[in-house]
Amino acid sequence: MSTLPDDPTQNPAALQPQDDSLTPRIRVSLILTFIGLFIFAVGAKPDLFGWDRSPVVGFVQIIVLLIGLAWICAGGYLGLHALWWGLERTIVGDIGSRLVATGFVFSVFAGLADIFGMGSHSFPQIPYFGPWQAAGVLIGQGIIALGFLMMIPGRKGTNGAVTILDTSYRNYWRSSMDTSINFFNY
Repeated sequence: MSTLPDDPTQNPAALQPQDDSLTPRIRVSLILTFIGLFIFAVGAKPDLFGWDRSPVVGFVQIIVLLIGLAWICAGGYLGLHALWWGLERTIVGDIGSRLVATGFVFSVFAGLADIFGMGSHSFPQIPYFGPWQAAGVLIGQGIIALGFLMMIPGRKGTNGAVTILDTSYRNYWRSSMDTSINFFNY
C-alpha cells in the first residue's frame, strides 16, 4: 500500500479545493461578464450584428452600451470577490471594489451628459455621443480596470514580499478551469 505524496503537483486529488462553493460563483461571474460583453458590443457596434439603424450614436445605443458595461462590472466584481473566499479583504481590495463602482458612475455620467444637460447638445437637440463623451466613457473604463486590478488578492511570502496569485491559487485555478471546461462540454 503506497501513500500519496503531499506535493500538490504529484497528487491530483490535492489540487481539488476543500470548499467547492467557489466554483459556481466563478461560473456565474463568467457568464454575467460574457453576457455583458455581448450587450456592450451590441451597444458599441450594432453594425457588427447587422442591427445599425442610425448613422449616429443615439440615446438607445448609449443606454445599451452602459447596460452592457454594468453587467461586465457586476460579473467582474463577483468573480474577483470570489477569489477572496476564506481570506480577509485588504484595504486595497476594498478601494478597488469602490473604484469599479466609481468608474461605472463616471462612465454613465459621461455617456449621458447630453441627457443630463451637461453635454454639448442640451435637451431640445438630439443627444449626440461625441468625442468628449467617448473620452469620458474610456476614462471611466480605465478606472474600472484599475479597480479590478486592485481587487486581485495578493499573499505575503516568507520573505515579506507580496505576490499575486501564488502557487496555491494557480493550482486552484487549474482545477477550477478543468471543472469549468467540463461544465461547458456537457
